[in-house]
Amino acid sequence: MAAAAGGAALWRRLSAWLPRGRLGLAALLGRLSDRLSRGRDRRARRSSWLLLAPLLTPPVPVITASPCSLCPEGAHRFQWIRNLVPEFGISSSHVKVLSSPAEFYELLKVQIKTAQRRVVMASLYLGTGLLEQELVDCLEETLEKSLQAKQSSNLRVSILLDYTRGSRGRKNSRTMLIPLLQRFPEQVRVSLFHTPNLRGLLRLLIPERFNETIGLQHIKVYLFDDNVILSGANLSDLYFTNRQDRYVLLQDSPEIADFFTELVDAIGDLSLQLQRDDTVRMVEGMVHPYQGDKMAYCEIANRRVMEVINSARTRQELLHAKTFHSSQQGSSSLSQQGSQASGGLRPEPDTWIYPLIQMKPFGIQIDEMVTETLLTEAERDARIYLTTGYFNLTQAYMDLILGTRAEYRILLASPEVNGFFGAKGVAGAIPAAYVYIEHQFYSEVCYLHQQERVQLQEYSRAGWTFHAKGLWLYLAGSDLPCLTLIGSPNFGYRSVHRDLEAQVAIVTENKALQQQLHQEQEQLYLSSGVVSSSTFEQPSRYVKLWVKLVTPLIKNFF
Repeated sequence: MAAAAGGAALWRRLSAWLPRGRLGLAALLGRLSDRLSRGRDRRARRSSWLLLAPLLTPPVPVITASPCSLCPEGAHRFQWIRNLVPEFGISSSHVKVLSSPAEFYELLKVQIKTAQRRVVMASLYLGTGLLEQELVDCLEETLEKSLQAKQSSNLRVSILLDYTRGSRGRKNSRTMLIPLLQRFPEQVRVSLFHTPNLRGLLRLLIPERFNETIGLQHIKVYLFDDNVILSGANLSDLYFTNRQDRYVLLQDSPEIADFFTELVDAIGDLSLQLQRDDTVRMVEGMVHPYQGDKMAYCEIANRRVMEVINSARTRQELLHAKTFHSSQQGSSSLSQQGSQASGGLRPEPDTWIYPLIQMKPFGIQIDEMVTETLLTEAERDARIYLTTGYFNLTQAYMDLILGTRAEYRILLASPEVNGFFGAKGVAGAIPAAYVYIEHQFYSEVCYLHQQERVQLQEYSRAGWTFHAKGLWLYLAGSDLPCLTLIGSPNFGYRSVHRDLEAQVAIVTENKALQQQLHQEQEQLYLSSGVVSSSTFEQPSRYVKLWVKLVTPLIKNFF
């Protein structure tokens, strides 16, 4: 009940930021928080198995940002997000939506080969196959060219991976990258993030692979000079061939590239540094993530990451203020200058990028706050298309989906396209656990008679697996989305509480870009079927009793 009361306070504070005069939104949020509290109590009584998973109740985020003072007339309704994170205004012509793993892979190679100043890649891991080796070869070739240039090389390569996943097996991400460190020690940095929650006896007892359940570096960002690729895909052959994900390229976006470079650098400073002899060590003076004091490490991490977010936010606010006031005072002068030198001025932004960071181990919950607010704010007749490769929503997200008035179309993986399908050992039962979680949620939808408003769809495609995640928001009366979320979070407990995550909210007024996003959504949902009661009667949906008993206890770990 304390959490519910805190949640009500959160929504009231958020409502003060949102645009006024829209159907009494502030009052709606107050009523909604009360309704969600009652719904949570009702479901807790009806679903006794939830008592076995006390970690499901999320803590309430603390908001310290002040309201924005510069919101010009006609500004889009999502500008409240910039009270939390920097807002980057760009032209929609700089945004390209990719559709296939092969297109993603080819773009990575092209971007690496043409990079001149920086290559920054953050991923869960780098695979060890031929396609991954080709990427490493591209990096080596580009670095070699930079050394042969007449002037001293400015090219820097920074790679951020997860320590536990990147160290799995004898041949792993580390062994793939050591040759680069040996050949170009002054230009290449490989950082391996180790969660501070895996330490002491726990670290000694949990075997390889299982230790990855405690917490990971899960951010996926790939940038080359001023071009940024945001995705949920890792650097592995499956993600280059037949594992469906999402990918967006932001071209010629120096401010966004600077932000993610600084973010990866900050996490890199908090991480173990891979050495040429395959040992690791911390940056001098940095607290060790699992040998040092945990609280001190997390406090330093919070400060370091929030410095990146807040400094970028301040820079963008000053830029916004300067641009806004200049347009008010000298629009005719600027117009004349623009006509004389049209090639030197950037087009007026019609698209806005908001980086959303979630690092609960460090007390950073921005993505969680924004996602919950978007779900709350969605009005009647609005449509939200939400997709995740691993359907395991937090209780807060489920309550909002079931307690608000927007229409939801939720796309998830069928058991056959789940990434764990056919795995050996205990991992082989994970698809069945997801089926059980899906069935529980579907039963809740049916109990509340919400089948028309909340619809589940299962992605199925022969020979493929499904890893796409994100959200598309269609306002009431619109056939095109005006907002999408794309990045690494899966909307589950791990994404909110355990791992390091990042995604961006892309808000656009441009019809051509909205059409691109709409086509992306349609293409994904085209390979799906609607879930009904008969779905769970199929033999492939049979869940063993032990899986049903264990799932509530372990669902927070996968």
